[in-house]
Amino acid sequence: QAAGIVSRPRGEMAPNAEGLSGAMEEGVVDVREVEGAKCFVLDTESMVRPRHVEKDVQYRLLRLENGLEAFLLSDPETDKSAAAVDVRVGYLSDPQDLPGLAHFTEHMLFYSSEKYPKEDEYSKFISEHGGFCNAFTSAEDTNYHFDVNSGDFAEALDRFAQFFVAPLISKDGVGREINAVNSENSKNLNSDVWRNMQLWRHLSKPDHAFHKFGTGSIDTLSRMPKEKGKDTHEEMLSFYSGNYSANLMKLAVYSRLPLDEIEHLVASKFSKVKTLNKAADVFPEDPFHPTDHQRLMVRAVPIRNVHALDLQFLIPPEDEVYRYTPCHYLSH
Repeated sequence: QAAGIVSRPRGEMAPNAEGLSGAMEEGVVDVREVEGAKCFVLDTESMVRPRHVEKDVQYRLLRLENGLEAFLLSDPETDKSAAAVDVRVGYLSDPQDLPGLAHFTEHMLFYSSEKYPKEDEYSKFISEHGGFCNAFTSAEDTNYHFDVNSGDFAEALDRFAQFFVAPLISKDGVGREINAVNSENSKNLNSDVWRNMQLWRHLSKPDHAFHKFGTGSIDTLSRMPKEKGKDTHEEMLSFYSGNYSANLMKLAVYSRLPLDEIEHLVASKFSKVKTLNKAADVFPEDPFHPTDHQRLMVRAVPIRNVHALDLQFLIPPEDEVYRYTPCHYLSH
């Protein structure tokens, strides 16, 4: 027993452990209990590790009882600790009539939590203890991350975990965060990269999720919802409660602490995240019609005084073959 962790020998069944039937579940090498919550240690034998690593870095892969998976890295030489949570939902899951809702949700989680109700408590703690925090919303994922001085990591991680345990998502912050989202969009309007990306989406099938405008603006998050009688705050609460499920989250933690101590921190703080046991949204259909949306030449006037040729080729998703990075071979 270490750091409050009760470990069961390999092959011994944990009482009432879901997925275990007289023997250890496939892929599980140990079952532990941390403050009354079960924690499953997963096999990492097949994990591809970095080559030529001189540091004594140790790894551990966990699955908490609520379905959240956590990858732990212990590096005794580091002065900084860090953590990141990836939630398997992005702007492709935005309601059709509320573009930018996933991105707006990301912004609102920084506001405060039930445990730390003071506004911007998390961000201020990170910056005051030598750290950095940020987040981003992509097509199918929303990612939150921070780093901080190692001596302040436990307190920082506790504040971070509240994003997913009990955020306040106060209505007081709605106007401020809509303006923040709108500022991002205004900045993007002067970027050829962002403009071309949205043009590419606009050329896809109108009824496909890829066609959506993912950033959001004051029009899509305030003016248009009001005209339709919708409350953006209520819609965002519904989006959060319906998509932020522990089984759709992956956590990565990097610290100088021993693995058992990191495991205790993770299990004690993230076992409280609720789970819906829901499947991630999938978008299997090709967003581009072979005749209507392909074999096109599009001319666009850039913001910058440049000339460029951009060729787009449709290829199958890399999800199943990501270990082999086929696109990297093609790009070289």
